[in-house]
Amino acid sequence: MTTSIRLSPEVSKRLDWLASKTGRTKASYLRLIIESGLSDMEDYYLSAEAQAEIRKGREKVLSVPMARKEAGAQD
Repeated sequence: MTTSIRLSPEVSKRLDWLASKTGRTKASYLRLIIESGLSDMEDYYLSAEAQAEIRKGREKVLSVPMARKEAGAQD
């Protein structure tokens, strides 16, 4: 899939510099940045959603011993 984005001149210069110093393409760095950033964003937003559910009383919080017990883990 091809996607187009606009970068600020400063970010574009930094990306150009990094690509020229390492011999890698700008596209390879953009893919890497997006992939790692996407994982971070998923973690953040999914945890924020879970926190909201906890605050509303729709999701429970367990201590580690209680979670182990509920999962049937043996000590």
